[in-house]
Parts: sequence; structure tokens; C-alpha cells
Amino acid sequence: MRALSTLVFVMAGSSLAAQVRLPDGTLPRPAIAFVNASVIDVRAGTVRFGQTVVVRDGRIASVGTEASPGAVAVVDLRGKYLVPGLMDAHTHLDNLAAARRALETGVTTVRSASVGSFRDVAIREMSRAGYLAGPDMLAAGLFVTPNLDDAILADPALGGLIGGVQGAERIRQLVRVNLAHGVDVIKTRGTERAGRPETDPRQQVYSEAELRAVVEEAATRNVPILAHAHGDEGAYAAVAAGVRSIEHGTYLSDSTLALMKAKGTYLVPTYSTLIDLLEPGGDYDDPVTHVRAMHMLPRMEETLRKAHRLGIPIVTGADVGYTPQSVTRVAHEVANFVKLGMTPVEAIRSATVVAARLFGLERQTGAIEAGLEADLIVVERNPLENPAALQDVLFVMSNGRVAVDRLRFGKP
Repeated sequence: MRALSTLVFVMAGSSLAAQVRLPDGTLPRPAIAFVNASVIDVRAGTVRFGQTVVVRDGRIASVGTEASPGAVAVVDLRGKYLVPGLMDAHTHLDNLAAARRALETGVTTVRSASVGSFRDVAIREMSRAGYLAGPDMLAAGLFVTPNLDDAILADPALGGLIGGVQGAERIRQLVRVNLAHGVDVIKTRGTERAGRPETDPRQQVYSEAELRAVVEEAATRNVPILAHAHGDEGAYAAVAAGVRSIEHGTYLSDSTLALMKAKGTYLVPTYSTLIDLLEPGGDYDDPVTHVRAMHMLPRMEETLRKAHRLGIPIVTGADVGYTPQSVTRVAHEVANFVKLGMTPVEAIRSATVVAARLFGLERQTGAIEAGLEADLIVVERNPLENPAALQDVLFVMSNGRVAVDRLRFGKP
């Protein structure tokens, strides 16, 4: 048996750049057999004990009870739980250190909710090429919003939008610039923000006609739309215009939720971010937003419970940039979903297979099945019994590349 220590790992607190690379600068994708694994079957909602999961060339080659094949490194999980990599559908991750922090929390796939430049596109390409261990990135590029501020400097073609991005033609122009940079998704807005003390999150920003311009222009490249919307009027306009998902959705009415159900619109509530608004520290620490969160949290809880009862697909999003100050994680969102009425397996699906469907990646990732990408995490305890187990990740593999290894710290 070849010891796993001969492979390359990233330990907690170290840099991804510290890994030994192949001559072309990429990271290796070793052939590994995980034995004595307790595999979480997210589709069935069960645990398959005593499994051997073989990974080759970045994909899951087999899952079963047969002995591990030769010519692979063997990792004896000793009954620990093998879970699909988690997905973050709403992140502002835009640098290498943040990518590492996301991986260390078990997140192997992220969807950008816009960054100030096209760094998300660069991260996507470097991850695909194997220069980064991950996470896989669905890039959004620039926020389609009335005021770009200094983000307008990301492309000289945006010079004509210095006066603002209002009206269908200017909106289409910004969407076209994003498409020219090869984004996977477009982010726009129906309402104002919750995290800024000077704005009211219920205030509508773009009309249905303007939001339809975003949707129609992006559709020329089959690119979906995610729409920031706390207030109901802006959210209804976004859903009616044809967006793929509503982000936040704090004040959604029954009629908007019914329209979402009818149109198959996803909800990415980022519930845990409101807890960050309420509690000291983290990304938000302002008395105005603190008071605001006191009334927003109960409304968000009501919205989430109603959406769940209606069968609206709900997906995890941490809504952080994974900065040194960020305290919200996808694993927290999973645990909070359970507190609000989901079963543990439903909550875990929201971070795996349901997220994969939202991303259009359901044939690539989201479960531990032969043929899918090797996006895997290991936790010590059964997350179907206690989802908080996902907050202590011992091992992370993204696209077959070992990103984090803390297995020796886990219980033997």
C-alpha cells in the first residue's frame, strides 16, 4: 500500500502556492482509493457504509464495496463520512487567499455574485486549467446596477456609462461587455441593499422592462440571470422578467412566491448574512444595519418557510468574499436551513444537487457517483444526523486535486 503522505497536500493555514507542481505549473490529480468510507448519498438521503471510492483523472471512477484497485494511493477513512463538495451560489470571492479560505470550508464550486473587475473570470480559468486547486467558479463579472463606481474602470468600453446605467440600451451595453469577457451568469438587481445603512432594501431599483432587457441580452449567449432583491416589488419584476434566481428575497409576498413556483425560479436566501448584520464583527458592524436585521430576520424566516412549503428550490449562498473578517459559511447556511424546517438531507441537497441544477452542472458534480467530478469532502460525524458536522471539514478534493488535508487530526 502506498502511503498517502507521498502525495501533495495543503494544510490548514498554508498557501495553495506551496504545493509541488507538475512541470507545466499545474497541480497533480492523483489516482486515489478512499476505503472504509461512509458515503453520503444525497439523492437517496442515506449513508452507504464500508464503501471504496476510486478517483482517477479528476473524476469518480467507481463507488462500491470491492477492494481497492492497484496502482493507486489508498486513504483509509476509518468510517469517516465522504460528502459531495459544498456549493456557494452567492459569493464575492475575488482573490487567491479567498479561494483558499473557501476550499478550507469544504466549498468546491462557487457562483460569483459580481466582483469589481473580471477577477472571477481569471479564477475560473486558472481553476479549470489546474493552476489552482479550486474552487470551480461560475463568473459574473460586473454588477448590472445603476452606478458602477470605480468598477467602470474594468473595461474602457464602459466609458459611456460613467453617467449611470439606466434604461434598456445602457443596460444592454453593460451586459454585452460582460458577455464579451465570457461570463457564465449575469448579476443584476431588483432592489437596494440591506448592508448599507443609507439604503432601504425594499426600494425597487430596476423596472420589469429594464430587467427584461438584462434577461433578453444575456439570452443571446444562453447566460442566466441572478437578481439581488429584498423588497417584493423589485423581486416580482425580476421573476416576471425571467431571472434564474432571486438572491435574498426577504420581503417576498405570497404572489411573488407563487410566480417563482410557477416559473421554476430558485431562491438563494443568504439567511446567515442577516445574522452577520445582527451580531458584532464579521463583514457588517453598523448600528443601523444591526437594528434593521432585527426586523429583517423574522421576515426572512417567514419567507424561507413559505418557499420550502411551496417546493421552491432553495440553494445555499454565504454572501461573503471569504475575507479574513468573514464569519459566514455555507455550512452555517445548511445548519440554519434545518433550524427553519428543512430535514438535514434537504438542507445538504441545497448545497449540492439542488445547487448543481441551478448552476446547470447536474451532469458534472453535486453527488458521489461514478463519472462525476471528484469534488469531495470528509467530515468526522454523520451530517444527516447533525448538519453542524459540515463545519469541521477534514479533507477537501476539488476536481481530483487535493486542496486540504487535516485527516490526521481527526478521530482515529
